[in-house]
Amino acid sequence: NRAVGQRIGQGETLEEILATTPQVAEGVGTTKSIYNLAKKLGVDMPITNEVYSVLFRRKDARKAVYRLMTRSYKGE
Repeated sequence: NRAVGQRIGQGETLEEILATTPQVAEGVGTTKSIYNLAKKLGVDMPITNEVYSVLFRRKDARKAVYRLMTRSYKGE
């Protein structure tokens, strides 16, 4: 998981990373599962949403962090 995150941060796509990584990156599949479950149940999970966007929608990781850090406060 750490190696995947580092490589995403260096600009590689998830497809490139998974094609060249011999190990299983458990967090990738887990992110997709949690994202889909949260959507199904109507649960707001901002961190999961941003990680999903970076991994599966090729959103910029820096922008994802910015969106998380500048979002409105609310009771959680």
